Amino acid sequence: MNKWFKKAVREKPPYNLGGWKKNQSARTRRRIALNSRPKNWTLKRKYLSAGRALQSLANVTKDRRTKVIARMDARYFFAKNELLKRR
Repeated sequence: MNKWFKKAVREKPPYNLGGWKKNQSARTRRRIALNSRPKNWTLKRKYLSAGRALQSLANVTKDRRTKVIARMDARYFFAKNELLKRR
């Protein structure tokens, strides 16, 4: 990972992914990413924040598999956010 990404994760604890690993099932990865957000945030804000964190991980990684999986999970959270906006 790039140095600026590690620094940003260290300085802003709510924005880390708390145990997200590419070899876990999609359900587990997404649950971990969502649970890494602060509990007092709304669901919409958690979805958006988790999606942004995963998108930034996909943008900085050099590992192809991590990039693909992180981008898939980010799109999932962005889609869930859109569904909440429509309600």
